[in-house]
Amino acid sequence: MSRSADYRAGFRTQTEEKTDVDLPVEGSFPEWLQGDFIGNGPGQFETREQQLHHWFDSFAMLRRFRIENGSVRYANKFINSRDYEYANDDGGVRTPFPGTPPDRPIWTRVQQILTGTFPDNPVIGVQRFGDEFAAVTESPTALTFDPDTLETTGRRDLTAGLESDLTLAHVHYDHDEDTFLNIGVSYGGETAFTVFSRPASGGSPTPLTRLQFDETPYIHSFALTEHHIVVTVNPFGLDTTGLLRGAITKETFLDAFQALDSPLRFVVLNRTTGEHETTVTAPSAFIYHHANAYERDDEIVVDLVAFEDDRAVTELTLPNLRSDDPQVPVGDLYRYQLPLTGGEATRECLHRGPVEFPMINYRAVNGQSHQYVYLVETNNGSSLPTDIVKVDTKNRTVQRWGEANTHPGEPVFVSKPNPASEDDGILLSVVLDPEANYSELVCLDAGSLSERGRARLPHRLPYGFHGQFYDSSSPSRSMAWDRLDSWFDSRNTITWLYSPG
Repeated sequence: MSRSADYRAGFRTQTEEKTDVDLPVEGSFPEWLQGDFIGNGPGQFETREQQLHHWFDSFAMLRRFRIENGSVRYANKFINSRDYEYANDDGGVRTPFPGTPPDRPIWTRVQQILTGTFPDNPVIGVQRFGDEFAAVTESPTALTFDPDTLETTGRRDLTAGLESDLTLAHVHYDHDEDTFLNIGVSYGGETAFTVFSRPASGGSPTPLTRLQFDETPYIHSFALTEHHIVVTVNPFGLDTTGLLRGAITKETFLDAFQALDSPLRFVVLNRTTGEHETTVTAPSAFIYHHANAYERDDEIVVDLVAFEDDRAVTELTLPNLRSDDPQVPVGDLYRYQLPLTGGEATRECLHRGPVEFPMINYRAVNGQSHQYVYLVETNNGSSLPTDIVKVDTKNRTVQRWGEANTHPGEPVFVSKPNPASEDDGILLSVVLDPEANYSELVCLDAGSLSERGRARLPHRLPYGFHGQFYDSSSPSRSMAWDRLDSWFDSRNTITWLYSPG
């Protein structure tokens, strides 16, 4: 291995919480950047009495960066879920985690499986429902929090009004209807995905359509175009018999995860009615995250990160990620072309990985033709990303930013007001420096990937998952609105700016 195993610091618990700390800034953050960058991700990797087994089992910690007039104020806090309380008070695992079984009596474990009990540890991302902020994961439950203090304030049942067991953590926004689009998942005799809309103000959901499957495939996200919803159905999923058996044997979601006898499927729905229009198949691959999708002639173009198989899930165990020679799942940035008449997709590789966490200028080009995709890339034997890359999908060029022995997090794009181009904005990334034992919020120019400024945290943060930037000019809304200039109008794209989540 060409480097020390410092990446293991990204999988080590950080118990220190800060309420509102003024961070020292080197360089500068743009004057127009005013608002809260709120991220979510692991904070604790064990209970009082045992180690957790999988990266997705870790207990959630919020991190908030309030950027005002060039200054940055920071807070971080654990989300006070019932799972987190049980882990610290009773010392164990309360509910079935992806890779760690509950340490409950057998009759409790059986009851949990039969009643569909899911963890309430919301470790993936954040969303906003009207004035209410919430931490989310693939669960029926979101936990609300105060954006000033990060104190957990309540619980929200995301499946209320839906025939679903849980909802996805990745949502989309429909600017015409002022609604969020998401998918509810039901397990049982048949697996069903319910595509639904929800008012951005946080009202009741409206189901659009229900897709049923004989097997139990796994989905993590989906894509939107101007007129379509694209549900990407992985050819990997759950052995439900094994999951039921796990109530007795303590097998987990990870043990029950398997290849299915099916191809990768792209189910194309009408975005307005939910009507099924076509299904396009492709050779087996595993998908977590989409970059974007758009319509072109008689096809849909979908850019996403594709893995070869289910090792994208099964190799994300903490013993592997902390090892001296981690087996990192390799995701590549691919472009799939889906004929609207159905049949087989074609695909081409836009950038070889390992890459993940694809990001675009969502406000300007989600559902429309795009040029740039930002990702994190992993090199040099690390189990964590080592660089941020910008892929120009039209000219097929790549720019890269990185610092030796540091690990940048998801690059969140924030558009400049009245942008002159698709990449006229900045990227925000939380960068872990294990040797120095601290993390920094780094601000990059999205056009050149040159550094504009950074703010040093008083401690190290474990490597996070997903975050959102909320513009302070619209504090009562779940999105930031601004008129776009003639550059976007001339391309006949959407005429509003939006920061999703």
